[in-house]
Amino acid sequence: MAESRGNVRSPEQRGKMKKCGEKTPKKRSKDEEDLFHLQIFVFNSKPAVEELEDEDLSDSEDSVYSGLEDSGSDSEDDEEQGSHEDDNVEAESVRSQIEFDLSCSPLERHLCSFALQTEKKKGAVEEETKKDEYEHDSSDEEDIRNTVGNIPMEWYKDFPHIGYDLDGKKIYKPIRNKDELDDFLDKMENPDYWRTIHDKQTGNDIVLSDEQVELVNRLQRGQFGDVNFNEYQPSVDFFSKDVMLHPVTNRPADKRSFIPSLIEKEKVSKLVHAIKMGWIKPRRVEDDSRGRYYNLWASEDSSILAKHRMHLPAPKISLPGHQESYNPPPEYLFTDEERALWEQQDPSDRKLPFVPMKFSSLRQVPAFPRFIHERFERCLDLYLCPRQRKLRVNVNPEDLIPKLPKPKDLQPFPTTQSLVYRGHSSLVRSISVSPSGQWLASGSDDGSVRFWEVCSSRCMKTVQVGGVVKSVAWNPNPSFCLLAVALDSVVLILSPCLADRQVISSSERLLFGQQEAESVEGAASVTWVEAEGDELNQGIRLKIQHPKAVHQVAWHAKGDYLASVMPDHSSHLQVFIHQVSRRRSQNPFRRNKGLVQCVSFHPVRPYFFVATQRSVRIYNLIKQEMTKKLQANSKWISSMAVHPGGDHVICGSYDCRLSWFDLDLSTKPYKMLRHHKKAVRGVAYHRVYPLFASASDDGSVIVCHGTVYNDLLQNPLIVPVKVLRGHVISHDLGVLDVTFHPTQPWIFSSGADATIRLFT
Repeated sequence: MAESRGNVRSPEQRGKMKKCGEKTPKKRSKDEEDLFHLQIFVFNSKPAVEELEDEDLSDSEDSVYSGLEDSGSDSEDDEEQGSHEDDNVEAESVRSQIEFDLSCSPLERHLCSFALQTEKKKGAVEEETKKDEYEHDSSDEEDIRNTVGNIPMEWYKDFPHIGYDLDGKKIYKPIRNKDELDDFLDKMENPDYWRTIHDKQTGNDIVLSDEQVELVNRLQRGQFGDVNFNEYQPSVDFFSKDVMLHPVTNRPADKRSFIPSLIEKEKVSKLVHAIKMGWIKPRRVEDDSRGRYYNLWASEDSSILAKHRMHLPAPKISLPGHQESYNPPPEYLFTDEERALWEQQDPSDRKLPFVPMKFSSLRQVPAFPRFIHERFERCLDLYLCPRQRKLRVNVNPEDLIPKLPKPKDLQPFPTTQSLVYRGHSSLVRSISVSPSGQWLASGSDDGSVRFWEVCSSRCMKTVQVGGVVKSVAWNPNPSFCLLAVALDSVVLILSPCLADRQVISSSERLLFGQQEAESVEGAASVTWVEAEGDELNQGIRLKIQHPKAVHQVAWHAKGDYLASVMPDHSSHLQVFIHQVSRRRSQNPFRRNKGLVQCVSFHPVRPYFFVATQRSVRIYNLIKQEMTKKLQANSKWISSMAVHPGGDHVICGSYDCRLSWFDLDLSTKPYKMLRHHKKAVRGVAYHRVYPLFASASDDGSVIVCHGTVYNDLLQNPLIVPVKVLRGHVISHDLGVLDVTFHPTQPWIFSSGADATIRLFT
């Protein structure tokens, strides 16, 4: 029955088949080719057939079954066909297909239905097939469905289509009726919203794959698109510095490289012709008849011209370093010793104007207290500092260093410690050597004055004076044997009896000679008292009572005059000059001109040196006037010494400096020596040798060679030759006094360790 039903065809089916047969040969051959491919496709791949069945209702298994189920109602279909002639054409095709399905084998029915479907719904299937084709397209090639080319897609915004396909048909824009709410809901619900992009060429939304997202991420990070590309692979140098035997190319040179160009010849001939005809005119020659410009300041002096023309910009502030940081490295932070040294230094000598500090965060950094002051100083520097342009001269730095002689060539000078004089129980403030060089006197805080034999360090005599001894001074005249001792407000004149009888008798005659009866200015403040009893037996001959504490005594070179110093701001009685032979005293200054530190007599001329805190005044005792004022450029002068020639002065100060003054040269220091680390306590010149020394609280004595020339045009030669150490620092005090031997190149030093040391 099935066979008979399969062999019998309805008239409509026969008409359909006849209609299919009347197709053009080209169309038939195309359809046959499609059928052949589909046949192979069906036989080779069963899953592919199932896919087709899912996509097309006409060739699915459901359609076959539905045809079998509806086979019993053929007559009803015919009646409906008669009654509803205005029905859809698609219903007729479906019905005819069902009848055709009943008379054919399943495969034939499948193939024929596919052919019919291809013919009827060609346009719709083409678009759907294209859409399906590109929906699963995984190739990286450019999308060429829209053939408008590389033009702005804004040109199509007013048209219903977006471009043209390969066949020249319009590609219509998809219906996009999404508003912002739909877009927001899609953003919330669609998990692939973040990887969806809108294609302006086709108007569709494209979902990026994982590989494409990874590619985009790599490009955003600045990496290469290809994962396997190695950007650090070693490059091959095709050209090296070595000259090879064979050239890279051995092509012969072109003919045009050595034949004159005809085009250039033609251009030049045209230009020559235009110049001849007057079409091109040469450049005009400047006419001198017009007004000339001349230099208005040509006749001016060159120095005045330089002031106008040369502009010197202000020097820039140096950039901040690690020290300015609020969290500096630990090596930039000060230790306790460095901080103490920084506080002792003068602000001009400090390497840093501030102390580096460490904070855990920037919020904890306080305001800079000297900010306005520092800005004001900077403004003053810009406004007031004169600037001058100097021509730089290229000089070898070694040529600028003075050619100093070697210390070996400058001998003799003291180098080694020979003797230590022990006996005092407290610090030794002052020492003095007798003019013969045989005896040494020392005054200490233990209230005693000791006399030592220089060669054997034996204590010959001890005089208990009952107070702190500030200063001792031996009479420089060899015909007298006297010692002046400053003790509280008293100056004692001692006769130690350490000389022959003739010298002792001349000393006694000097002390107890004729006395001055007339009153002298200042005599009421000073009283002369002769010693009695035990004091006389100890060697004390005279006591000179002063109104205030005496800090220093100094003899005149002839041995008759004695000066004493009493530093006090409130009184003008700071310096007294005593004449021992007549027992009279005089205050040479009516007015107070600073806190006097020390005084000294000129070795030859009638000059008197008075050192205050910051300056040294030189007075002429005969004319009774000040002749010169030396500026020491230091904060606090501590000691002073005058050269035996009288034309040079050295001053030590508590700010670690030693100043050398040349009186014939200037009132400012000729040389400023900063060899010591702590305060300079004492300075001294040698009477015979070109040596001077300075003693400091750092426990050292520095001996320098200082040659003074008779030629006024030649500057003194100052060379440090030796640093002598030996004293122990006690209570932050080192060496307190220093003096030279009168005839030998030896030096004595007294320190806070209660010892006196001899260096030879």
